[in-house]
Amino acid sequence: MREVAVIGVGQSIFGKLPNKGVAELGREAVSAAIADAGVKPKEIQFAYTSRLYDSMVTSQTVLKEVGVTALEMFNVENACAGGSTAVRGVWKDIASGLYDMGLAVGVESMTTSPIAGKLIPPAKDDLEGQLGMTMPTLFALLARRQMEEHGTTLEDFAQVSVKNHHHGCLNPMAQYKKEFTIEEVLNSRMICDPITLLQCCPNTDGAAAVIMCSMDLARRYTTTPIKVAASVLLSGDYTFRQADITSSPLGTQAAKMAYEMAGLGPEDLDVVELHEAFAPEEILRYEDLGLCAPGEGGALLRSGATAVGGKIPVNPSGGLLSLGHPLSASGVRVVAEITLHLRGQAGQRQTPDAKVGLAHMLGGVVAGLEAGACGIHILTR
Repeated sequence: MREVAVIGVGQSIFGKLPNKGVAELGREAVSAAIADAGVKPKEIQFAYTSRLYDSMVTSQTVLKEVGVTALEMFNVENACAGGSTAVRGVWKDIASGLYDMGLAVGVESMTTSPIAGKLIPPAKDDLEGQLGMTMPTLFALLARRQMEEHGTTLEDFAQVSVKNHHHGCLNPMAQYKKEFTIEEVLNSRMICDPITLLQCCPNTDGAAAVIMCSMDLARRYTTTPIKVAASVLLSGDYTFRQADITSSPLGTQAAKMAYEMAGLGPEDLDVVELHEAFAPEEILRYEDLGLCAPGEGGALLRSGATAVGGKIPVNPSGGLLSLGHPLSASGVRVVAEITLHLRGQAGQRQTPDAKVGLAHMLGGVVAGLEAGACGIHILTR
């Protein structure tokens, strides 16, 4: 397998943008990635595009807007891990030697989707979902178990939101740029006890794009290519094999596989972008990724280590809570964000002297399984 490098990244503004369709959002991100890489559209040999609520042939719809046509295109869906799936596809085809340069795109227009302003509906044969096991309910139950088993507090959950909204104020691409206090987060409208409105990710429109190529080719375009040291995509196992709902076997196993592939460990990470659709989830993912021991996620948060300026900043972009969460775009966007930090181009939220970063995205509720998929990419410079 060949070494693969990221040479271009791009993102649209994230927000509620009902007047912008998928083609326009995607064009903004792809055009930015092409300019960032310094390549010509015709140099791109293939593309993977992730989308959940667009109708069909999204790659073709988006890429015709930037002069990328007449090549192999894939359209993929894997819930919130769809973007990670697109990145994984491009990495795999280049690493295997099939192609030399490819493009991963993630795009979503949630405000014009069939579920605009609504919860993601459960499948008709999902008995738990039909009885009320929605995403907020699931994470509320997890939060209550965290409090019972590990002593995590309501203030801890609120602090995740405070931290990430502060980070969002440092990111010009973020949907929300507003500071909040713990009290304001706790006193916002209750959604599913103990999760309040300001602990939930918003409906968001946006797109992100990443251009990758073989390492040999990358050196023609940049003196500082960002290496994809690990790429992992894993589906969830049966829930009856999950001994503790506050511990994710899927996330833990995906992280283990990524660390082994990269020849690194959690102690080597300088910056992390991860899935936190609801504030309590971020604390669980610290533990899945080995940033701390099981049950110590709350203590890690309280130490300040995961804030910008801390030992291991987590979601310096603002995360899903503040930057926003266009479902299929987020898995591509987290790879782009880590790339910026490793290049030293993340502006006010920059992680000093970052050399290793991890991009994580979890997605999908499937009755009887822990989750649909988990994608993890480790990047190095």
